[in-house]
Amino acid sequence: MSHKTHPHFDRAGIERVIQTYFDGLYDGDVDKLASVFAPSSSLTWSHEGELRTISRDAWLEIVKGRPSPRARGLARDDGILILDHAGPDTALVKVKCQIPPQHFTDYLSLLRTEGRWQIVQKVYAAVMQI
Repeated sequence: MSHKTHPHFDRAGIERVIQTYFDGLYDGDVDKLASVFAPSSSLTWSHEGELRTISRDAWLEIVKGRPSPRARGLARDDGILILDHAGPDTALVKVKCQIPPQHFTDYLSLLRTEGRWQIVQKVYAAVMQI
């Protein structure tokens, strides 16, 4: 991390949220995913130079409607690349994950409210690898 760790920083709590996110993605489990995303959260990406955004709930409908990576027998490769924080209740986590042939880099902004961490924004990039 680029600065001193706050004495009340909850790294383990953030890592649990991220693991639930990874498990939800791989299993196609929308309940797991909904549990770690704030209801008002959204996903944002660039497509052919244009800004695209989708609400959490619209994204969950897409996840629900497709076969999960596990059901398709796809390889799993996910992990935390960077975990940074600003005070005890704000964090940014850069992760990698995949649904082959797409490989994703996600920037997940998290806030701790009412004693629990939630993803409040996901910005991501996808690269096709064949």
